[in-house]
Amino acid sequence: MGTAVGPEAPAVPVGGAQGGRGPTGLAGHRFGPVALVVAGGLSVQFGSALAVLLMPRAGALGVVTLRLVLAAAVLLIVCRPKVRGYGRADWGTIVAFGAAMAGMNILFYQAADRIPLGAAVTLEVLGPLILSVVASRRMMNLLWAGLALGGVVLLSGGGFDRLDPLGAAFALAAGAMWATYIVFSARTGRRFPQADGLALAMAFGAVLSLPLGIAEAGDKLLVPSTIGLGLAVALMSSVLPYTLELLALRRLPAPTFAILMSLEPAIAATAGFLILSQALSLTDALAIALVIAASMGAVRTQVRAAARERGRGGVAG
Repeated sequence: MGTAVGPEAPAVPVGGAQGGRGPTGLAGHRFGPVALVVAGGLSVQFGSALAVLLMPRAGALGVVTLRLVLAAAVLLIVCRPKVRGYGRADWGTIVAFGAAMAGMNILFYQAADRIPLGAAVTLEVLGPLILSVVASRRMMNLLWAGLALGGVVLLSGGGFDRLDPLGAAFALAAGAMWATYIVFSARTGRRFPQADGLALAMAFGAVLSLPLGIAEAGDKLLVPSTIGLGLAVALMSSVLPYTLELLALRRLPAPTFAILMSLEPAIAATAGFLILSQALSLTDALAIALVIAASMGAVRTQVRAAARERGRGGVAG
């Protein structure tokens, strides 16, 4: 599953260039920002592959609960967010952001439990792509949307029964929640300093997921080896990539970041092949490539349009 960013510039992880209280910028000086983003993507998708291996022990909902609860615990300890001085609208944003986070994770892991990881991420990324097309309101982006649709048709083989219809539906729903996540991620970043909003929203999402995880997994969530694997998933899928992205965004333009994030379906397919032995057919690989190309094209179109508008503003000035 992807992190807070889809193919649109506002999809910047909470805290963005403001940084966080946790890890220092040392890693950002040792490694280039592009390397940090790619490392974050690798961490997320290989963490998702590890989560699939954990599902037989705790179930999809149990894995979600472990990931969110443990990630929230780490972020709250590291960030130490303040809870005073915020209004009703601020807390409403946190609630919406946390609910979107929980919903996105629950739906995505339900999908990953039924269809290959690469296919799940490819369908999920359609949510941010559609958000980009709608937000830009440019005819050129309709071309990219059509290209993405072609990739989805190829991936489904003309009918989602090849993939498992329910799994595909969960992935598409996760994409809708990802788009919602992006909107409230940006709002949270504007209302809360550093990574405070992320930590608080993660905690709320963990609370929402906890009853579902307990209902499905029960005391299996308390098995030490399961907790250890859950902590690895939380670190790889949430804590580490968010940290790397925060460091990268201090020196990397958000549109470039979004283009790099469009590579996540390919990374997910690779993780699925290496860890889960989920081989892709040539048609599946082509479908994923089409969706990646559509995402990158949508971002580039948006960046060029923004540059032209800035140019006109400079001439007018």
